Parts: sequence; structure tokens; C-alpha cells
Amino acid sequence: MKNQPPCLGIQSTRIFRLFLLLGMLCSGIAFAQNPSSPKDRAAQDKEVREAFAVSYKAEASQDYRGAIQAMEALGIETVHAIYEVNLRMGWLSYKAGDNDRSALYYMRAMVLAPQATEPLWGILMPYTAKEEWVKAEKIYKDILKLDPKNGTANYQLGLIYYYRQNYPEALKYLEVSLKMSPFDYYSMLMNGWTRYFMGQKDEAKTLFERVLRYTPQDASALEGLGLIQTGAK
Repeated sequence: MKNQPPCLGIQSTRIFRLFLLLGMLCSGIAFAQNPSSPKDRAAQDKEVREAFAVSYKAEASQDYRGAIQAMEALGIETVHAIYEVNLRMGWLSYKAGDNDRSALYYMRAMVLAPQATEPLWGILMPYTAKEEWVKAEKIYKDILKLDPKNGTANYQLGLIYYYRQNYPEALKYLEVSLKMSPFDYYSMLMNGWTRYFMGQKDEAKTLFERVLRYTPQDASALEGLGLIQTGAK
């Protein structure tokens, strides 16, 4: 695919950290291999919290290798067994530019928490970086199985089909995105272009005009209206 779909902010690091820390502190995460005693469990909890703290400090200075090493110091069994650690390692590997390794950690997180959407959104980062759109397509569909009305997943899946010039399939998902966020610039615009290429010029014109109502000088919407007015195909 020549044109990469714009990614609408999968996760912010601060929010991601907050959820991880709250999860560990409030829900009593089931850590690796079910430690045999409360004392062992408490010791492991402490080690994991300390590893997260060191890794965040390293990440803050963009030392992603150091952040990864802080997590790896927990030991391979612990790293592989804890959902949150795999999420963290997936993120850090992605930031370090190791997309293949990032994907592997997110895959392991999927196995550890099959109903969670976090690793699904996470693995889209290395897939998008590598332009592996077939894999990304499957992940977006997996997200929609868990959250059918998710506007972002519908929009991004619609873009994949749009750039393949499969406009009827693109419209199916882009329409859901627009219904979920009627004021969203990208959803209005891409619905307009999709309908234009499907020959639905009146509907496309209405959508381009809606875009221009809120962004009067938008070049893409103006181009679309110009093509419709001149009868261009």
C-alpha cells in the first residue's frame, strides 16, 4: 500500500502508565506462576513495581534499551508470565525500533488476556510501522468483534479498504465511524471521497460541504467539490 492510513493516536504514554500502575495497586494482579506464599507474592510484587519505576525513568530520557533491561532483570519466566510486563515490553521494543520483537510481546499479552483490547491496539503500532496491512486488517476486525462500534477501528479499517480501492467495503466501516463521531473531520472527508469514487456525487457533495462548513479552506474538500462541479471522474 503506497499511502499509509493516518493513525489516530493509539495510546498516550501517560495514560498507559496510569492504567498499568492502578491495575497493579488496586486489583492485585496475578503475577508469574502463582507464588507459593503471600510472602513470595509480596516480594514479587515489589520487584515488579521497582522494575516498572526504573524502566519509566530510563524511558523518560529516551533510553529505551535501558528501560528494556530493567524489565528483563525480572527474569524470563516472570516477563513471559505477566500480562502487564508483556504490554510494557511490547511498547518499549516498539520505541526502540524493534518491531518484530514488539509484535511478539503483544502476541504473548493476547494469550494471557484474550478478551483485552490493549494488546490488539498495541500490536497495530509495529504492524503499521512495517506497513503490514493484511495483519493490521485482521487486528482491527478482532477489535471490532470485542467492540463493534469502536469509531477508531472502523475508521482505520475503512482506510485500509479505501487505499485498496475497495470502496463499497470501505464505506461500510467509514459510515460507522461517522455515525459514532458525526463532527469528526476525517470521517466526514473520507466518507465524502469514498462516495465520490463510488459515483455517489450528490452524497459526496453534501459531505464535502459539511467539511467546509467547519474548515472553510480545506484543500481536500475544495478539490472534491471542484471535481464534482466540473463533472470529472
